[in-house]
Amino acid sequence: MTLRVRVTLWVSGLLITVIVGLGAFLYGSLERGLEASIDDSLRISASQVDASLDIENETIDFNDVPQENDARTSLHERGLTVRILNPAGRVLEAFGPYRALPVESFGTAAVPAGKPVFLTVRDPKTSDNVRMYTTPIRKNNRMIGFIQVAQSRKGMEDSLHRLLSALLLGGPLLVLLAALGGFLLASRTLAPIDHITRTVRRISAEDLGARLNLPATNDEVGRLAATFDEMLERLEGAFRRERRFTADASHELRTPLAAMQIILSVVRERPRSAADYEQALGDISDEVGRLRALSEDLLRLARGDTRRIVEREKVNFSELLSDVSDSLRPLAEAKGVALACSVTDGLVLQGDRDTLIRLFVNLLDNAVKFTERGSIEISAQADGEGILATVSDTGIGIPAEHLPHVFERFYRVDKSRSGRGTGLGLSIAQEIALSHGGTLKLTSTPGRGTTAVVRLPL
Repeated sequence: MTLRVRVTLWVSGLLITVIVGLGAFLYGSLERGLEASIDDSLRISASQVDASLDIENETIDFNDVPQENDARTSLHERGLTVRILNPAGRVLEAFGPYRALPVESFGTAAVPAGKPVFLTVRDPKTSDNVRMYTTPIRKNNRMIGFIQVAQSRKGMEDSLHRLLSALLLGGPLLVLLAALGGFLLASRTLAPIDHITRTVRRISAEDLGARLNLPATNDEVGRLAATFDEMLERLEGAFRRERRFTADASHELRTPLAAMQIILSVVRERPRSAADYEQALGDISDEVGRLRALSEDLLRLARGDTRRIVEREKVNFSELLSDVSDSLRPLAEAKGVALACSVTDGLVLQGDRDTLIRLFVNLLDNAVKFTERGSIEISAQADGEGILATVSDTGIGIPAEHLPHVFERFYRVDKSRSGRGTGLGLSIAQEIALSHGGTLKLTSTPGRGTTAVVRLPL
């Protein structure tokens, strides 16, 4: 069952419930109101009759009451039936369309202690429902008879029947119109959803350029479409980066393999001296080392090892940075670059020691690689609820247009790719910082040096 049909059924069901409830309320209210109006009319009419009676010596006498007095004429014209009964229930006087009704059907005995009572009975001749009001006649605090005033309920029942007919005829028509309107409204509302569905079916990994491009509206569907377009934009960027990563990885893997193949081809052309073979093996060893380092970096990124630190331990961060700087100081001094370490004692955090070592080895290795003269400084101190560590150099720096891309895999400022390394060092360093809940940022000025800032929570 489609969503349009479900919405239509829900709207129809809700409207049916409302119409039935409202109709029952209106019908009951009108019935009670009309019946109360009849009862008030009967009560007033009985008072008029009581006022017109001539009572002497506690005996009802009708001989002096004119047959066509004003009260009787008014009651007769209004279609009322009036009967005067003695205490024994014998009819003394009666006029009106229902004056022949059996006295016992009105149950004068049902007037307890002489109190007025209302009763609805059915006329056997006309089958009309008749509303009867019976009230006692008193003289000197003594009941000497009854007055009965009756009126047909036909007018009231006709009004109720017309209301019921209007509800039974108009209700289904209103429900039908509401169902049609609900279906059209649901179709109009869900049209963007259909557009989204068709667009999604056209999207594939090879073609992520499709967009919904729905008109901007500040409603649920508009926000859904905007969010979906943003998601497609992110997916397209992710796929684009993965394709570039695959192409770059293939290029990086092909370079050492091609170099080894050339070396082997040259060596096999003719017999060589032992020195030539030793040099060839050394060159091949260098390429194999580069290939191995690249393979390890690719495997680490593919597995996401830097994001999954299985076990955290207490790490003496001050000691770790001192050890890393001591291990790389000979490499810096071999280039004539001074490496200084200024670390506050007693810095301790929870983390993975091996990956943290790799993080700062990568940063220091980059600093040594791109600093031809001058100095490198690594420092660390407490910073609020974390640790702030910096690696600064006076090297060649990074142009501003390249700085936003340096953490991308295989990205190099040197487009010829002739430099050392795999182009994955900064990517891995950033992954390690993020895995510890920290951040890694670079600032650089061409010709003046680069500063890497690492923030790690305790």
